[in-house]
Amino acid sequence: MIVKSIIRDRRNRRWCIGAGLALLVISICIGMWAQTPAAAKAPAKAVAAVATPAQGANVPEMTSADVSAFLDGIMPLQLAREDIAGAVVLVVKDGKVLFAKGYGYADVDKKTPVTPDGTLFRPGSVSKLFTWTAVMQLVEQGKLDLDRDVNDYLDFKIPATYPKPITLRNIMTHTSGFEETVKDMWLSKPSDIIPIGDYVKAHVPARIFPPGVTPAYSNYATTVAGYIVQRVSGESFDDYIEHHILFPLGMQRSTFRQPLPANLKSMMSCGYTVASEPAKPFELIEPAPAGSSSITAMDISHLMIAHLQDGKYENVQILRPETAQLMHSRQFANLPDMNAMALGFYEESRNGHRIIGHAGDTLYFHSDLHLIPDAGVGFFVSYNSLGKAEISPRDALWRQFMDRYFPYEPPAGVTVANAAEDAKTVSGSYIVSRRMESNFLAVLTPLEQLKVSPSSSDNTVTASELKDLNGKPKHFREIGPLLFRDVNGQSRIAFKRDDSGRLVLVIDYPFMVFQHASWYQSSRFNLVIICGALGVFLLTLVLWPITYFVRRHYAQTPKLSPTLGKLRMWVRVVCAVDLFFVAVFVTLVLFSLKSFSVFSSRMDIWWHLLQFVGWLGVLGTLVVLWNAIESWRYQERGLCSKLGDTLIVFAAVGYTWFVVYWNMLHWSLHY
Repeated sequence: MIVKSIIRDRRNRRWCIGAGLALLVISICIGMWAQTPAAAKAPAKAVAAVATPAQGANVPEMTSADVSAFLDGIMPLQLAREDIAGAVVLVVKDGKVLFAKGYGYADVDKKTPVTPDGTLFRPGSVSKLFTWTAVMQLVEQGKLDLDRDVNDYLDFKIPATYPKPITLRNIMTHTSGFEETVKDMWLSKPSDIIPIGDYVKAHVPARIFPPGVTPAYSNYATTVAGYIVQRVSGESFDDYIEHHILFPLGMQRSTFRQPLPANLKSMMSCGYTVASEPAKPFELIEPAPAGSSSITAMDISHLMIAHLQDGKYENVQILRPETAQLMHSRQFANLPDMNAMALGFYEESRNGHRIIGHAGDTLYFHSDLHLIPDAGVGFFVSYNSLGKAEISPRDALWRQFMDRYFPYEPPAGVTVANAAEDAKTVSGSYIVSRRMESNFLAVLTPLEQLKVSPSSSDNTVTASELKDLNGKPKHFREIGPLLFRDVNGQSRIAFKRDDSGRLVLVIDYPFMVFQHASWYQSSRFNLVIICGALGVFLLTLVLWPITYFVRRHYAQTPKLSPTLGKLRMWVRVVCAVDLFFVAVFVTLVLFSLKSFSVFSSRMDIWWHLLQFVGWLGVLGTLVVLWNAIESWRYQERGLCSKLGDTLIVFAAVGYTWFVVYWNMLHWSLHY
């Protein structure tokens, strides 16, 4: 689910919240410093979008023995290097399990080994594939229509922010237009779990895009789809998944239920941040249809085989062939030559093969599921630890697997005449579409931007957050009009313009895009504003006692009128209030890395109290302004003192603009 990263390493994120706020803390410390593009820039269909598969006798045959030897040479070293407790890897081919093996430990203290059929993992958003399969079952029964207003299936109304209604097709292609939401996603104890219906009614996020236009990955929208399955079928969501998917497929050791049923508890792997630290508690996920499943690798192989075989596993048909084919087909593409969303699955083509799949993250478990339909191959991996998070272990593993069994010939280079001009055109900061916008966590936006920079030496561009396995930013060369490919690999980025003429950056993962940021939304501008303001506030407070003792030592008194004497003290109070607000805000959000109870309904009163303090600081800007006016009017006041008072005004105004523009004081607690 979250973590949620964005771009190629999005699957190695704690959905950006901690990273963004960590950047804020660091900045304060050191700062105290399917749509078409414009006609002229449409990508040429003749450009090769993916590499061409290699041919020859040197390609290893994908056998159980060869896969075993290959993975046995990688996985133990990877676990040790990344400080990961355990993992499970499974490969299916031609309707059968070709390879399945556990590595490392399910419980480090007890030295309990991971096994593919006896260890439960939390695959996070891979769980969505069960929800989407359930939706398609009801579609083929005529009980659901992919293009009907979802409000027709609900007992509450999603606000009509835009003329077009949200449909199930929008939800399954992540184009519902909802902003991101994290409140009450992770819970502390089972008694905190509320029914799905209560959750979706109480946590309706703002709609920030028209449906069917801008992809923005949404756990909330998926949970709405799960609630619709529940209402239309007449069964609880957990019951429906068991009766119509898990039990028919023989997945007896898998469940969406939380807490775990008694017969499965002993099989559950512990979750870890890193293997060298203590195990974490079982994660409780409120939006269950979006990511609450617990599965064994052998069990999920049944679902993988069913989807590779047009809905059939052994003698069971969970979807009609035509329904499965529809589910796997391209439904929404940001650009014709880029990967597209299918119905729930997303494309991630590599090495000349069209691949559909889904990744998943909880706080501690990190998983990938890939299907290669034209080869009849499926690949699943799940880790029970975040690890060092310097690279994405599963991404590295998947690349090596593909390069071994599906090697490719690098595509020929292409020269674009206006490459230097295009590189300059697309440079700038970009904001991810999967974001919070209407609430106080909108402040993450200026901290999570992707920066595109041109290289004058070779006409390539770099994107700050698109990094290779060595941790260095990738270099992209233009291979078609505003279409770029990694000079050392297959990753692609492309650019288009939306209806307003704004540049949009499209990446290989089709469930979100990056929109060009205005100058006042850019990270550089905002960090200068907020860090500069906080630096002035801090300096003002630090110098206050210092100047007092200096004047006392030299028997001098400040030249102040009675009014200025009182205002001077209140200005210091305003500076202290503003610093206190930011310090507590950052502390709370950083604490969420250890306990997501910070983002729960029980914290509402505390967030409102903090925002009240923030409003006091904002209103205090009037006091700061009054003080500066009186300072300039008082003739005996020295020039340096007047300039200092004026500097505090600029700091207070900049601070006020920042906290108001980024909704840090917005009273809405739908976040």
